[in-house]
Amino acid sequence: MAQATLAVILGNRDFFPDRLIAEARQDILELFQQLDIEPVILDESETKYGSVETYSHAKACAELFRKNRDRIDGILVTLPNFGDEKGVADTIKLSGLDVPILVQAYPDDLSQFTVERRRDAFCGKISVCNNLRQYGFPFSLTTQHTIHPKKESFRKDLLRFIGVCRVVKGLRNARLGMIGARPNAFNTVRFSEKLLQAYGISVSTIDLSEIFASANKLKDDDPSVSAKLEEIRSYARTESVPAPSLVRMAKLGIAISNWMDENELQASAIQCWNSVQRNYGVNVCTLMSMMSEKLMPSACEADIAGVLSMYALQLASGKPSALVDWNNNYGDDPDRCVFFHCGNWAKSFLPEIEVKTADILGTILGEQNTYGAVAGRVPAGHVTFSRITTDDLNGLIRAYVGEGELTDDPLDTFGSRAVVHVPNLQTVLQYICRNGFEHHVAMTGSHVADIVAEAFENYFGWDVYHHQG
Repeated sequence: MAQATLAVILGNRDFFPDRLIAEARQDILELFQQLDIEPVILDESETKYGSVETYSHAKACAELFRKNRDRIDGILVTLPNFGDEKGVADTIKLSGLDVPILVQAYPDDLSQFTVERRRDAFCGKISVCNNLRQYGFPFSLTTQHTIHPKKESFRKDLLRFIGVCRVVKGLRNARLGMIGARPNAFNTVRFSEKLLQAYGISVSTIDLSEIFASANKLKDDDPSVSAKLEEIRSYARTESVPAPSLVRMAKLGIAISNWMDENELQASAIQCWNSVQRNYGVNVCTLMSMMSEKLMPSACEADIAGVLSMYALQLASGKPSALVDWNNNYGDDPDRCVFFHCGNWAKSFLPEIEVKTADILGTILGEQNTYGAVAGRVPAGHVTFSRITTDDLNGLIRAYVGEGELTDDPLDTFGSRAVVHVPNLQTVLQYICRNGFEHHVAMTGSHVADIVAEAFENYFGWDVYHHQG
């Protein structure tokens, strides 16, 4: 399966040489094949090399896009020459597509600055963007104003754009599950379902009692329970976990998975304390870790905006994400801090993952009731962090995103843990506090902040702080 399907508009003006269009078509199709991108493009027989110039061309191209609308992730506008700005804008308008748009323009070659090879796409791109703006279409730009598709810079631009398409498409169709109410002590994770729904993000809810009831109906020797037990034991070290606790975890995992499957949910946020320990006798962290590892992110403390942040980072990076606390200073270093949870991070972050008890929760809920937390240290590597929040007082959605490095600095503590270095970290923390963000933040092991910021700000219109260090 292709990693993306992009609609392609070849912009053209008839007084430029035909060979420029033919070459551009070949360039784009070759690049798409190399990157496993499926094109939706006019056939060469329908218009001049499948290009768009006139209104009739725009109608033909739009009709093709409409027929394929369910599988189109984004639109690439490529300008081998000046192009026709109305033809491009009309095509998108008539297609009815509401997907990200990338505008690319070919550079002129000063050694071939003749009537036969001159392009003027440098100027044409400005006109196309002007019209897209007039029509109300948000769009993305290449790093360089003009760039040849065979250049590495454009390859990176295109892959980044595909990441933006994944985030936009994923969030606009996101179905999140909220299992249990938020912990009463945590006002911080309150959110507005209505603000999220305005952007296509739906939330389904279920009471913990219903999940517990479904789990308790399962018999210990049920084949599904045996299979889940084997999955848990294969996932992480469980030597220290009593057999009855593992069985309870397996049943709980089945109940959660069944509910998510029935409601076609991509992610979940769970009230991970204190009802689950008091009324069921385990921690749900291992199950949440396993779901996140399978790219079905799961956030603790019923933090729906938190799991949405996880999901966005996962879509951008293609890797698991985790929800962490901005938890501790790292000595006197102003640009380092400790990420922590007690914990439920995906195995991708914890090479030596082990199922244990939750040390902090165990002090008040009884250690024997907290088997199921996962523990481990995150090794050094890239990290992108982000947080989405619903600003109910102002009726809008805010977010921040930034990048840093996970380090191998000494850290002698328990739980799921990491040391992170972020240049000018104090500015980030000031922004978080002054704007009322939560203490939770999502992370993923890649540098994808530019993808996330572009998707949030350009295509959703959210208020975004992109920390540049």
